[in-house]
Amino acid sequence: MKMKKKSDLPSKTCLCCGLPFAWRKKWERDWDQVKYCSERCRRSAPKSQEAQR
Repeated sequence: MKMKKKSDLPSKTCLCCGLPFAWRKKWERDWDQVKYCSERCRRSAPKSQEAQR
């Protein structure tokens, strides 16, 4: 498998901090459900957004 440049990977914007973050191998199966860039952002997200899942 050929390596991809980091700039070629898909990215999203974190719902909590607003910073962009890139695709990671560990998110390969559930990239569509990933909303936050880190555990810290996920934990500090308002509970009202979590209830909408």
